[in-house]
Amino acid sequence: MLNVSVVAAFWRKRAVLAGLVVWAAALCWTLDPALSKPDGKDALFAALKASKTEMEARQIEAQIWEGWIGAAPAPDLEASVRGAMTKRRFGDYEGALADLEAVVKIAPGYAEAWNQRAFLLYLKGDMDGALQAIDRVLDIEPRHFGAMSGKFRVLIAQGRARLAQKVLKQAVDIHPFLQERVYLEQAPDTKGIEL
Repeated sequence: MLNVSVVAAFWRKRAVLAGLVVWAAALCWTLDPALSKPDGKDALFAALKASKTEMEARQIEAQIWEGWIGAAPAPDLEASVRGAMTKRRFGDYEGALADLEAVVKIAPGYAEAWNQRAFLLYLKGDMDGALQAIDRVLDIEPRHFGAMSGKFRVLIAQGRARLAQKVLKQAVDIHPFLQERVYLEQAPDTKGIEL
């Protein structure tokens, strides 16, 4: 059984690291122009799934995250999401949440705004609100391994370990080097058992 406080501490540290990964991606890696084509996202996900090393996977992951953030329908909305992420890193959860609420009202199809909102709700302890926002992300972007790992965290916090494992397995199927893979339990065969 996973210790909820250990998982929560991991995710608080991960919030800082996630911000650094996105920042590093913006500085160090640029998206290949071919990846801006409609099938470019598919190419990134295929490359991620086929990655042979953790370093290779992290570079591709950074590009995917940058693509998700950069998918805002307007530059000011992207700036608002980036600003909310900065506020979150400095502990201004209320300010960050207000910014994200404004963005999702204007652009309800912007998955990363919903994802960042879900993360803030999780950090504030609103597990039901976080889960609703995560489900919205996954409706928009079904391969959002970040939202899936968030859903894993929320389900663990709610004591729903079996369903959490199922969600984490789906995320690891998309991103084999996902950091949370260490929490993937080797469960006995559960065919025919409703999770």
